[in-house]
Amino acid sequence: MKQPCVYIMSNRRGGTLYVGVTSNLVQRVWQHRSGKVSGFTSRYGLHRLVWFETCEEMASAIEREKQLKAGPRRRKVTLVEQVNPEWRDLFDDIVG
Repeated sequence: MKQPCVYIMSNRRGGTLYVGVTSNLVQRVWQHRSGKVSGFTSRYGLHRLVWFETCEEMASAIEREKQLKAGPRRRKVTLVEQVNPEWRDLFDDIVG
């Protein structure tokens, strides 16, 4: 089942952040974690899903991703800490 989603990956609490968008969060996070995605997340070891937000449509998810990427780092950190103050990996929460 496809569900448009915006997400934030990190390597540790307060660490490097990556904002992405996908229609299949479980698959996409698995790709990041397994190293199947080369690039920024692989280079910086961003294997921890620390925040995500579902959207009704992909267009709104893409718009939200652009908004987050354009905003300051502090805004992203605040989003994470509001729902995940320990910066724990949320992957297990979404797989089952």
